[in-house]
Amino acid sequence: MAQSAAALCARALITLGARPIASLDETGTEAMVCRRLYPGIRDALLSAHPWSFATAQARLPRLNAEPAADFRYAYQLPHDFLRALSAGDGGSGRGLAYRIAAGRLHTDAEAVVLTYVFRAHEQDFPPFFDGALTARLAADLCLPLTESTSRAEALARLAEDTSRRARHVDAQQDTPPRVRDFPLVEVRGA
Repeated sequence: MAQSAAALCARALITLGARPIASLDETGTEAMVCRRLYPGIRDALLSAHPWSFATAQARLPRLNAEPAADFRYAYQLPHDFLRALSAGDGGSGRGLAYRIAAGRLHTDAEAVVLTYVFRAHEQDFPPFFDGALTARLAADLCLPLTESTSRAEALARLAEDTSRRARHVDAQQDTPPRVRDFPLVEVRGA
């Protein structure tokens, strides 16, 4: 069910009762509004949850420039980076103290593995995310195209419900996280 940006926008426009588009490059009002709003809406929804299809790990290259304070090293973030989930050194993707500042990751570790949410391509979106994104687009496109606040509010509630269901489906695609580093669990012998 993976689609293009234009196809996702067209589905949202149909939900609104507006004229669907075939391309974001069209000259009509619908295409112009989609062209301007779509990238931000997509990135916001991708960033809002650690979606399994948009989560990756990468060893980060260390930069020559050092942070001004607090940490010893700065690392280059991946080009498709949207949000950090955790950072680790060597064999683990978690456990490091770090800060994202000025588009770089700052830490004291000499090597970093970053677990992060990246900007996935539309053709890689699973059906549950397509639905959540289409619902969010319809809600956000409603006011500029229809000027109906009541309809926009109803669509926003629907988008939140659809997003919640999508997050639930996505969460079932992984082993549930285990409680770690918790004294009561350690005393019981895990």
